[in-house]
Amino acid sequence: MQIYLPIAEMSVDALMLVGIGFVVGWLSGLFGVGGGFLLTPMLMLIGIPSTVAVASGANQTLGASVSGLIAQARRQNVDWQMGGVLVAGGLVGSVVGVQIFAMLRRAGQVDAAVAVFYVVVLGAVGTLMVMESVRAIFRRSRKQQVRLHTHSWAHGLPFKLRFRKSRLYISIIPPLMVGFVIGILSAIMGVGGGFMLVPAMIYILGMPTAVVIGTSLFQVVCVTASVTFLQAIQVGGVDIVLTLLLLLGGVAGAQFGAAMGGKLRGEETRALLGLLVLGVAGSLLWDLWRVPENLFSVGPGW
Repeated sequence: MQIYLPIAEMSVDALMLVGIGFVVGWLSGLFGVGGGFLLTPMLMLIGIPSTVAVASGANQTLGASVSGLIAQARRQNVDWQMGGVLVAGGLVGSVVGVQIFAMLRRAGQVDAAVAVFYVVVLGAVGTLMVMESVRAIFRRSRKQQVRLHTHSWAHGLPFKLRFRKSRLYISIIPPLMVGFVIGILSAIMGVGGGFMLVPAMIYILGMPTAVVIGTSLFQVVCVTASVTFLQAIQVGGVDIVLTLLLLLGGVAGAQFGAAMGGKLRGEETRALLGLLVLGVAGSLLWDLWRVPENLFSVGPGW
């Protein structure tokens, strides 16, 4: 069933968009990520202009993450205090990121910049996550004690707070810095940033995996709301019809993902997420490397 997207200025299969939204929502509930790292490249691969894909992707990520957050909150897997600190940094970062995105658009380098950002960031994060998860699974099979968190330079910083839900007593500076970087990436890449936030919360902040998923979704919800608002005002790339179709599948998928997530071990969850991240990075790298069938094309003036 074909439907016309007014902002993207093209027709697409509505059922295909609903299916894409379901997959992204399922990932949101299962891994505690917004799913935008998969959604935005998929939209670009089916021909959606990058400006619309980034802005509308952030909007869909918001809806799917709200559904996942509700499911995680019911299981009491959210550290609201830590989430608040991450959100504070993320809101500032989202403002900076939207300005960078607008500058790239004026320079005519949005498509290349977004694709390169995805390949570099996803490749690095996915590799690190898979390597750590394999080591953790190997140690568990040998019945060795697995310690995901050790004291580092971050523990010597000032302005410490006690985060009781996460069983941590650390400085608020690392969470603020993590939130700031995620906010910038959310605006430039059209993602919730969960694919980077989840490993950062585990390996830098030392939070338990069970609490990380829900807390990550809380930060994703707040930051993507800010990004969507700023993108709509400054770039004008939010396609409501596209977003509604993606949300239709995304909200349902998030509930299924949250139910499945409770059945996996922490290291297994991280390994699956890492492999998925690497898969997306690989597909984008191939798309950048291969020679297109048509060297020149005419499309909307994004």
